[in-house]
Amino acid sequence: MRLSLDIRKSLEENAAAYFEKAKKDKKKLEGARRIVEKYKEKLRSLEEKSKECGEQRIIVKKKPRREWYEKFRWFISSDGFLVIGGRDATTNEIIIKKYAEKNDLVFHTDMAGSPFVIIKNNEGREIPESTINEAAVFTAVFSRAWKQGFSTLAVFSVKPEQVSKKAKSGEYLAKGAFMIYGDTTYYHPVMSYAVGTYNDKVMGGPLSAVKKNCKAYVEIVQGDEKLSDVAKMVKKRIGGELDDILRVLPPGSKIKK
Repeated sequence: MRLSLDIRKSLEENAAAYFEKAKKDKKKLEGARRIVEKYKEKLRSLEEKSKECGEQRIIVKKKPRREWYEKFRWFISSDGFLVIGGRDATTNEIIIKKYAEKNDLVFHTDMAGSPFVIIKNNEGREIPESTINEAAVFTAVFSRAWKQGFSTLAVFSVKPEQVSKKAKSGEYLAKGAFMIYGDTTYYHPVMSYAVGTYNDKVMGGPLSAVKKNCKAYVEIVQGDEKLSDVAKMVKKRIGGELDDILRVLPPGSKIKK
């Protein structure tokens, strides 16, 4: 190690100068170390916050797995039966052709534009009257009758084998339209509807079914409010994704006061 000495100073003075310089350098080094430690601590704190935020984002964005029936209108009846319905001509066509099976029960109305609705009965159980009534209500709600302010509507049920795409001679059946052959059973359900949360999913259906299956729910009645505004109010009360709520609301609705 080489030291530069000032020849104008004595050996003692040179030593004193180096000692003072060393003290200043030591203070600078200690100050630098404190600054480094300070920023290390800040970095650790930011990393922890970032990790916490990351975990929160994962929780918020996590969605339950979509079931096959969620592409249609659906609800779980108060007796535990899955009930599905068409959203439009295309999905009407799909549920009848692909999902209507032997032990099921199919619902429809004589009003143009009404959905086809099916009570799924894979186990071949006797379908309770309560579930039949709820399916009839569901069919009426998603017909034009709800938006037009009807309090009830004639709904009929048939077996799947009575629903056919085979038209009468000289007639044509458009997409989503079917011929009904044989006897029909008619119901006159009273309109009722609610939206709730069921197994982390947004479920809309007859009030009786939603009350039975959902811890949190909002009753919906006929009205002329903007659906997006209704959906926002529903979200405030029960949570859920806004798009999922919009998907289950019938046109011409409002929250019951």
